[in-house]
Amino acid sequence: MLIVNAEIDGVAGRAVRVENGGVVAVGAGAGDVPRPRPGEDVVDARGGMLLPGLHDHHVHLLALAALASSVPAGPPAVRTAAELATTLRAAARPGGWVRAVGYHESVAGDLDRAALDAMVGDVPVRVQHRSGAMWIVNSPALAALRAAGDRDSGGGALPADGRLFRSDERLGRLLGLVGAGGAVELAELASVGARLAGYGVTGLTDATATTGPAQVTTLRGAVEAGALPQRLLLTGPPGLDLAGAVPARLLLGPVKIVLDDGQPVDLDELAQTVRAARGHDRRVAVHCVTRLQLALALAGFDAAGGALPGDRIEHAAVLSPDLLDAVAAAGLTVVTQPHFLAERGDAYLADVDPDDVPWLYRCAGPIAAGVPLAAGTDAPFGGDDPWASMRAAVHRQAPSGRVLGPAERLTAARALDLYLGDPADPGGAPRRIVAGAPADLCLLAEPRHAVLAGLDPGPAVLTMVAGAVVHHGR
Repeated sequence: MLIVNAEIDGVAGRAVRVENGGVVAVGAGAGDVPRPRPGEDVVDARGGMLLPGLHDHHVHLLALAALASSVPAGPPAVRTAAELATTLRAAARPGGWVRAVGYHESVAGDLDRAALDAMVGDVPVRVQHRSGAMWIVNSPALAALRAAGDRDSGGGALPADGRLFRSDERLGRLLGLVGAGGAVELAELASVGARLAGYGVTGLTDATATTGPAQVTTLRGAVEAGALPQRLLLTGPPGLDLAGAVPARLLLGPVKIVLDDGQPVDLDELAQTVRAARGHDRRVAVHCVTRLQLALALAGFDAAGGALPGDRIEHAAVLSPDLLDAVAAAGLTVVTQPHFLAERGDAYLADVDPDDVPWLYRCAGPIAAGVPLAAGTDAPFGGDDPWASMRAAVHRQAPSGRVLGPAERLTAARALDLYLGDPADPGGAPRRIVAGAPADLCLLAEPRHAVLAGLDPGPAVLTMVAGAVVHHGR
């Protein structure tokens, strides 16, 4: 393919030749890039911005695909207990299960089995908290899971209150035994892949801690079939094995570690997990959404002999000055989600300690401190549009319009860079379109100045992964 009349790095009238999955020439036109060859596809960019494809550095693909068979359980779609009950009842079908996601305590308090029974008591219901850390089930669901548990040797008794904390792996196994679904269909992943390609996304880091052989099989099949056209980096436990011949677009990334407040943390065990990752030649990505979790993560790295370049803090939701100094000193990368301010900012203003509000999902501060900073959408726990995430990094506005941490705002150009880092080096130098680079490209309809003016370019005109067109907008 030959792309002509493109704007690259702010320079108009550029041409790019793509061969064998890579960029082989970049120039000003006929003098630098030869004229079209017989049979070569020619794309006229019409002055639009051509940039490396976006990489979402933190997403949960199977959960995102499962949204197609889910109903909302929290803001903005559902805001009261009455609205939740109406939504769940409307979704209930004889013999089927209801899957609801995005629940927050502002809707109906600390939801449990009894509260769900009062809303829907005749069909199995499972509701996921918006943090992704907990599922709540009603009595019919709990009874079905317990019956399946009689055939499942691991995990112990299911909680009587129906609140299953960090139980995704076991719940998925039990749901499979009762025929309730747990498997994500290839078509659902294909829908996700196509939507993300429309944003110009050419790469994804799946940051799911519980990824195991079954999930690898599903995702690998989607990559091989082309349902997921993006490059895919998987996290998961230290011993995760892709096994056998692996598609070039599928790689192992860092080991994911989840820390939760209120759950006991053994620093020796945490350090051992870090060392186990080292033994598999992998880095570590630690989930930290509170001060305590980040302090524990730092202590765990110290106990394991220190962090290595490429070790990551996921979210860093509360990054006070003292913790930022420690993260910088340790040489850690931060992968953040500024769009949570746009989606949940008013709830943060109501619920978060006022002293912590300036330090929520920081952007400018870490960069100034020399901390490599990248972003991921955390979809489906956040919206899946990376451009919305960039806009939030620039404006930092809650839905009400109030600004959280104005000193943390980024320029539009720097916000775009959050999604241009190499998958193996998030927060590093942004990828560029040069000869020898992979042909992972995104062509937008507008030139750079217009794109940066609003960071809302609309669907990509063209998205390519390894030289193959995976989205064509017109």
